[in-house]
Amino acid sequence: MSPEQGLPAPETTKVRENPPGDPGLSRAWRALRHRNFRLFFSGQSVSLIGTWMTRIATSWLVYRLTGSALMLGLVGFIGQIPTFLLAPFAGVWVDRLNRRNVLVWTQVLAAVQSLILAALTLTRVVNVEEILVLSVFQGLINAFDMPGRQAFLIEMVEDRRDLGNAIAINSSMVNVARLVGPSIAGLIIAAFGEGYCFLIDGISYLAVIASLLLMQIKSIRIAQPEARHSMMVQMREGWDFVRAFVPIRSILILFAISSLMGIPYTVLMPVFASKVLHGGPHTLGFLMGAAGTGALVAAVALAFRRSVVGLTRTVPTAAAIFGAGLVLFGLSHVLWLSMLMMLFVGYGMMQGMAASNTIIQTLVKENMRGRVMSYYTMAFVGMAPFGSLLAGGLAHVFSAPTAVIFTGSCVIAGAAWFTTQLRAMRAVMRPIYVEMGLLRNRPTE
Repeated sequence: MSPEQGLPAPETTKVRENPPGDPGLSRAWRALRHRNFRLFFSGQSVSLIGTWMTRIATSWLVYRLTGSALMLGLVGFIGQIPTFLLAPFAGVWVDRLNRRNVLVWTQVLAAVQSLILAALTLTRVVNVEEILVLSVFQGLINAFDMPGRQAFLIEMVEDRRDLGNAIAINSSMVNVARLVGPSIAGLIIAAFGEGYCFLIDGISYLAVIASLLLMQIKSIRIAQPEARHSMMVQMREGWDFVRAFVPIRSILILFAISSLMGIPYTVLMPVFASKVLHGGPHTLGFLMGAAGTGALVAAVALAFRRSVVGLTRTVPTAAAIFGAGLVLFGLSHVLWLSMLMMLFVGYGMMQGMAASNTIIQTLVKENMRGRVMSYYTMAFVGMAPFGSLLAGGLAHVFSAPTAVIFTGSCVIAGAAWFTTQLRAMRAVMRPIYVEMGLLRNRPTE
C-alpha cells in the first residue's frame, strides 16, 4: 500500500488559538464544516446508539442467565483482554495501513458479531459460553478499531485548529448515544427481550460503514521510511516515545488508573439496579442515562473551548469528580440520589477522557500517532478487563457498593498524584505550544 504524506508534525504546525469570525455556537460546532467529519458524525450517531443498546443488553442477559456479579466481571475481562494484548501490534499496523480501510473492516466484523449474538438470543439457545466467545471476538475487533479511529480523526479534520473541537463533538456524540441507547434498551428488553437490541445494533453498523465509504480522503500522512523496520522495532519506538515524553506518560498513567479502578463500575450496574435499588431493566437504563447526561454536559463544555490551552488543569479535577461521584454512589440506596451521583460520575469520566485525548492528539508526532493511540487504547480499554475482574471479585466477596466505594477512592488518589506532575509537564509542553502558536509568553499552558 502506498505511503501517505503531507501533514507536518504537531511541533511545527502553526495553530491560532482563536480563529476570527468563530464566536459562540459556531465555534462549538466548527469541526462539522469538514465534509468527512460530517459524514462520520452522521454515521456514528446512528451506530453508537446501537452499540450502547448492546452493552446494556449484554450485561442484563449475562446477569439474567447467571445471577452472578462475578460472571459480569468475567465477561468484561474476557471481552477486553484481547485489546490489552494486541493494541501495541495494532498500533503499528494502523501507522502502516490505510486507516479508513481498517475502520471499514472493523465495522463489518462488529456488525457480524452483533447479528450472530442476535440470532442466538432470539432463538433462545444462547448460553454464557457463547457470550464469552463473542466477547473475545469483539475484543479482537476493538484492538484495531480504537487506535485506528483515534488516529483517523486527523485525516477527517484537516485543519489542526479544529482537532480539539472534533474530539469534543465526538465525545458529545458518544454521550448522546450513551443517554439515548440505554433508555431505549431498557424499554426493548422489558417489552421484547435482549435479542432485538443486538439485532438493531447489527443493522446500525451499516450507517457508519456507508459514511466511511463516502469520504474523500486526501493523502495527509507523513511517509514512514521506518515502515521497513520490523514490527518489534516500531513497537519499541512507540514505547520509548511514550515512556520518555513526560506529559503523555503522566496522562496515560492517570488514565490507566481511572480505567482500572473507575470505569469498570459499569459491569456492576445490573447489581445496583436489581439488588441495591430493587428495580429492573428500566432502572438500569435510568442509571446509565444519568451518567450519559453528565458525560454529555462535559463534552459540550469542552466543545466551547477555544483551544487545548489550560486542559492540563482539567484532567486531575475531572478525575477527582469521577472518583468522588463513585464513592457517593456506592453509599446511596435511593434511586434519585444514585442518579444524581451518576451525573457527576459521567461528567468527571468524560471530562477527563476527552481532555486527555485532546492533549495527546495535539502533542503526538504524526508518524507516531497510531502507536501512541494504541497505548491510549491500552490505558482506556486494556486496563478495564482487569478492573472488571477486580470489581466483580470485590462485589462477590463483599458487596457491589463496597467495591465501588473502594475503586472510587483509588481514582481520587490518582488525581492527587497527577497534580504533583503538573510542573514537570508544563515545562515540556510550554515550548511546544509556543512553537505551534498556541501560546506567546504566558506563564501557564
